[in-house]
Amino acid sequence: MNDHERRLALGDFLRNRRASLSPPEVGLPPGHRRRTQGLRREEVAVIANIGLSWYTRLEQGRDIHPSVAVLESLASALRLTANERRHLFLLAGESLPPQSTIAEEKIGDSVLDMLDKLNPNPAYVIGKKWDFLAWNQAADALFTITGSPLPHGYNLMWRQFTDPMWREGSEDWNSVSKKMVAEFRTSRARYLSDASFDRLIKDLKKASPDFATMWQQHEVSRSLDGYKKLLHPDMGAVEFEQITLQFPNEPDQRIMIYMPDPAAKSQLERYLADIQTF
Repeated sequence: MNDHERRLALGDFLRNRRASLSPPEVGLPPGHRRRTQGLRREEVAVIANIGLSWYTRLEQGRDIHPSVAVLESLASALRLTANERRHLFLLAGESLPPQSTIAEEKIGDSVLDMLDKLNPNPAYVIGKKWDFLAWNQAADALFTITGSPLPHGYNLMWRQFTDPMWREGSEDWNSVSKKMVAEFRTSRARYLSDASFDRLIKDLKKASPDFATMWQQHEVSRSLDGYKKLLHPDMGAVEFEQITLQFPNEPDQRIMIYMPDPAAKSQLERYLADIQTF
């Protein structure tokens, strides 16, 4: 869309979000004789600490350019989700600023149920710092996620660079690792002030000369999806197509799904049946 269309879309988005909120949801009394559903423009302006006339022109699609600080205030005032916040910045023609810290990450019951139903297709969810947040039985059987060694055992990057089984189990460990580091650098850029990210990277540099070297190369982020051939100590060679999906409300969380070919799927089904008998 051109600039005029983008500004109109931004105005529509702001109006729709304003109409979807009730006063109690933002800490205001319900009031009486409200002619329109949702919040009034003046209420949004007050909560976001911006001028009413300026905000009105923004909703009208006028040629004005909100700053990053104003957009953050609007995102907070309108109670935007992470994905809605991204959409707001996109429509305003601004890049998302880095976040200061990573809040506690949670996985809903519906996602856990989905992971379970994906068996025997291995699948796991990683968070903003690439920590394993949830996984199914097939993923645990393939990658041995449970009981991983400290200090960062439940982190995908730590396992990739410090676990011999992961190195030996990858047909092209070096190429895959370079792609992962490039993508990991992009994730890091969103949380530049997060101390836990700093500790992880510092420990990775100490534990793995390969990571230290790749981290300095500043390669461009590339897709991790596509064909994968993994070498499992019990199942042998297992071939997959890897697919990565994002959650609409938590775009920095991703679910990684490994779709096996028919032979690999049969291998996994037999292996899972065997380990369940013990």
